[in-house]
Amino acid sequence: MHRSEGEIGFATLPEQIHRKSVKKGFDFTMMVVGESGLGKSTLINSLFLTDLYKERKILNVEEKLDRTVDVEKKTMEIEEKGVKLKLTIVDTPGFGDAVNCEENWMVIENYITDQFNQFFKDESGLNRKNIVDNRVHCCLYFIPPWGHGLRPLDIEFMKRLHQKVNIIPVIAKADTLNTNEIRRLKDKILRELEENEVHVYQLPECDSDEDDEFKQQDRELKQSIPFAVIGSTQVVEVNGRRVRGRIYPWGIVEVENPVHSDFLKLRTFLVSTHMQDLKDVTRDVHYENYRAQYLTKISQQSARERGKLRRDSKPCEESAVETDWLLQQKEEEIRRMQDMLNQMQQKLKAAGRDSSENGTDSDSRKDTESVDI
Repeated sequence: MHRSEGEIGFATLPEQIHRKSVKKGFDFTMMVVGESGLGKSTLINSLFLTDLYKERKILNVEEKLDRTVDVEKKTMEIEEKGVKLKLTIVDTPGFGDAVNCEENWMVIENYITDQFNQFFKDESGLNRKNIVDNRVHCCLYFIPPWGHGLRPLDIEFMKRLHQKVNIIPVIAKADTLNTNEIRRLKDKILRELEENEVHVYQLPECDSDEDDEFKQQDRELKQSIPFAVIGSTQVVEVNGRRVRGRIYPWGIVEVENPVHSDFLKLRTFLVSTHMQDLKDVTRDVHYENYRAQYLTKISQQSARERGKLRRDSKPCEESAVETDWLLQQKEEEIRRMQDMLNQMQQKLKAAGRDSSENGTDSDSRKDTESVDI
């Protein structure tokens, strides 16, 4: 490789990282949430030009009434210009379909938490070379177009999960509304999100050195949230062009026409401009929050267990102290008894010596008397 005079060569580091990344490939996990009939499957197929739901069974009304929320994961590999992407779509059939939807969010929250937990265990293990990242990087939340803003279910779901996943609100079936109705609905949704302190994903600010075209694109993306989209896998002909769209008696709606919907902006946002930022926010914000809470929970649990052990061992310590005191008392009593015995023995010995001396003196006196006689 030719280098100019005075160059070391580390300017090729971006190229090295690029080659390594392309060789390894990329992964992205996206969750779609919304009630049946909002076009979630069609939108995903339109976004990635595939058919992920060939074998899906359509339920009747009776089956939907008692249906619970399920989590279905589908993975596919996409390659474009030599770049490989492992795309995982996490669908949540049954959300919002039952009569009682109060706890629909629990299954979804548990799934997201389980992925954090599994990644934490793999990250803390010995073999960290081939860790599989199944954390959810993005959640497309579908809002019905026929409502007058957000429903209690929508607010409750997003409040429960906005600190665990990047939520991107999407107005489904935007072809049922005209331009003014879409603008009013968007404004009302944003206002209700702010009033209920729901934090959806916010696009980062552009760097000052970005070109004007990218800055203009970023402004348009920010103004489009929540995205009003339509999806279709049907190919129709419009003015000699073959496009994907929907045919109505009053005309044709083109999926990728920015005048008709925000589909093109949503795809640009998800795939072309902010996919890596969604992954970075998941890693640096949501996962780190989970990790901090998990470690705090473990430390608190350990502290409680240590306190319990100390409380349980305290009666044993008191009993041991009392036993030692009793033993000391017994030993002192034994010492006193030994002292008393020693004193008594000494007195007895002294008394024996005195009696023997008295006996000797009396015998000598008797002998003297007998000699005198």
